[in-house]
Amino acid sequence: MGLLLSSFAQAVEELEAHIRLHHGQNAADPAFRRRVEELISSFYDDIDVVVQVPLRSLFHLLVIKALYVDRASTDAEVITYLGDMLTRYLYTRELFPFLGPGGRRQLFYFSHLLEEMEQGFRRFQNLFEACRRYGDNALFLTGIFPQSFRRPRLGRLGLPRPLDASYYITTGKACYRLAADHELAHLTQLRPVLLKLSRHFELYMAALNDISQRYIMGLDLDLIADKMLDAFNQWRRTGDARYLEKARRYAALLKVDPSRFPSLFRGHNLGRLN
Repeated sequence: MGLLLSSFAQAVEELEAHIRLHHGQNAADPAFRRRVEELISSFYDDIDVVVQVPLRSLFHLLVIKALYVDRASTDAEVITYLGDMLTRYLYTRELFPFLGPGGRRQLFYFSHLLEEMEQGFRRFQNLFEACRRYGDNALFLTGIFPQSFRRPRLGRLGLPRPLDASYYITTGKACYRLAADHELAHLTQLRPVLLKLSRHFELYMAALNDISQRYIMGLDLDLIADKMLDAFNQWRRTGDARYLEKARRYAALLKVDPSRFPSLFRGHNLGRLN
């Protein structure tokens, strides 16, 4: 890879330090943007290698790309919060803290929050943590799994019942606001972040939509296409078969039609691309 894996976390930390230094303004100059793109591109350099990097560094980088670079965010604390939230949810079972019938894990709904309040917070320490957790759940679901709200699901009578994103957006914003109004929000210094999450929920949801589509649930196809062409051109210049094989593997991810790129597949067993 163009970047040593051991230095990946340090490179992301340097980006975060730059953002903290300029908290309250957006300092994503051309050099900063180029560095972000280089780090993301490094994941696709060695297609045969499973890249092992700290999850926190990876998710923080993606938030920096979607929020700070693409949307000109100015709040360093929100970027850190969302990066930590992605790390927590995608690496643990925090999204499914409740056990339903048969011991199956189920989502955390607003009704669970009401039950927690009535039962004296058996699963959460206090109202602050319960409200904050619900807000995080709502933002994560609508941000990372937006396709779930476009597909109908069956209700109790077997009739299609659409998942309603507005339910999670409305209650998520309300719960972030309740958490921000709690005295513990001041003690934990999270009140400004929680207020922004409440007020600009849809903005952060859209940023997570981009992250999901390009890096978590899907692939950055434009970047992969560029790397396929780069590898193919390197093969043409050097004659090194390794570059041709790499180009073919990128082509497999893109599902390239062999008839439209015959030079890439000539003499190749196409069955290996399936």
